[in-house]
Formats: sequence, C-alpha cells, structure tokens
Amino acid sequence: MTAPTAQLADWLDRAEAVVVGAGAGLSTSAGYEYGGERFRALFPDFAAARGFTDMYTAGFYPFPTPEEKWAYWSRMVLCNRYDPIPRPAVYADLLAILRGKDHFIVTTNVDHAFQRSGFDKTRLFYTQGDYGLWQCSLPCHAKTYPNEPQIREMAARQRTMRVPASLVPHCPVCGRGMSMNLRADDTFVEDDGWRAAAARYRDFLARTERARTLFLDLGSGWNTPGVFKFPFWQMTLTRPTARYAWLDHSPDPLPAALAPLSLHLRADIGATLAALRESIDRQ
Repeated sequence: MTAPTAQLADWLDRAEAVVVGAGAGLSTSAGYEYGGERFRALFPDFAAARGFTDMYTAGFYPFPTPEEKWAYWSRMVLCNRYDPIPRPAVYADLLAILRGKDHFIVTTNVDHAFQRSGFDKTRLFYTQGDYGLWQCSLPCHAKTYPNEPQIREMAARQRTMRVPASLVPHCPVCGRGMSMNLRADDTFVEDDGWRAAAARYRDFLARTERARTLFLDLGSGWNTPGVFKFPFWQMTLTRPTARYAWLDHSPDPLPAALAPLSLHLRADIGATLAALRESIDRQ
C-alpha cells in the first residue's frame, strides 16, 4: 500500500461519517468505457454510418427519425444500465469499505450501478437522472417511467439502425415523444423520487455537520463540479475535522487552502478501493 493510500485508510478508520461523491471516473474504472474498443464493438454500424467515436457525444446527435434515435439509445441503455457491470468488484469493494460507516453517496452517474451492487437506496442521490427512466420530452408533467421491458425489446428487434415505429415511446398524458430522464437541459424532470433523495442528502449533511467527516471524491471531473466537488471543498474548509480525498488521474492541483486537509491519489480507483478493502479485512 502506498503512503497516500495508507493515509486514506487511516482517515476512513477515523471518520464518523463518509460522504462519497461518485463521478464518471468510477464508472470507467468499473468497465463502463464510452469510447475505444468497447464502443466499436457495440456500435460498429453507427460508427460507420454516422462517424460516431464514443457513446457520450453520440447521445447529442440530432437523429433524423425517432426510429433511429431509439435504435441508438436502446442499445446505449442496455449495455450501460441493464447488462451486467463489466467489473463489479469495484462496487463490491466500495460497499465493503463503507459497511458499518454512517455514509451517503451523491453521484452524477446515471448507470444505477450502486443499487445494482447492493447499496442502500435511501443513502443514494442520483443527481443527473437514470438511464432506466423515461420522461415526457416537453415535459408536460413531473413524472418518470421505468423503461426496462421496452428497452430490451427495442434492442432485440432493431434492424439497420432502426426500431419498429410501433416501439417508439410516447408520453401517456400528451402524446409527445418520450425522452431519457437525463439532465441535459432545462427539461429534466425532478420527480418525487429525485426530490426525496435530495432531501435525504440535505438531512444527512445537516445531521453530520459536527462529525469527523471524510469527503471521498471518486472520479469527478470538470463537467459538473458544482454538484459535489466544489461543495465538498467548501465543507472541508468550513468543518473543523473534515478531510477531502480525490481519487482520479487528473493532473490538476487542488486549491492551496485544501492542501493540509486533502489527498489527491492519482491512481486507478478500482485498485485503490481493492487495497483499502484488503487493509480493512486484515484488521
């Protein structure tokens, strides 16, 4: 175990509360690469016909028909939400590390991997949505709809980058097309489940304000730093016994004011979590 990892293990041991912020780097460590060989293997037709190079940017493409749009999205959702997690040990190790700790997880990831890995859903806040949910594209009402049966059928029945027109989803209230429940613009629906999770997160932060807290940042980047990265920094600086640890390959330095209170482990997240679990298991 490296010295920084040993330091993090000590902080975990001493922590009375752990707040985990999970970003794209955690999903990548668990095998959810959106580009490269995984993308080419899953979307060879879209890569050839549309010039797509990765799943993320392809999601913003203005597909000419809803049949083609849902051919892409059904495959995208199937491989990143309903198929088995490529490297499940990453989440299993994190679950073991947090066992017995008062904790909460806030995430910008939308693959639902935490609940699929056995985490308590009352300690989770998916801030940016869920691949497993649809909403009205307008939206005409603030409700979301589970989509697994429809996604599986669209993925199975698509041909030549098209789904049958009969499978294109429409809002049950106004009849407009459905869209993914993902925070891409101001049409994102914050449904009852989202609001309840947000309230639980706020309550957790308030309840643990004076506790010895570790803010554990797993792979956040700079697309949405305001969701938890910047709040973690602020709370670390204002809570007397708080500490902040960032696990990510980013070369970017942390603010100088955080230096005495923080760690930046530029290492593989999965390998670091495995080492932390091994350290705990030996105790």
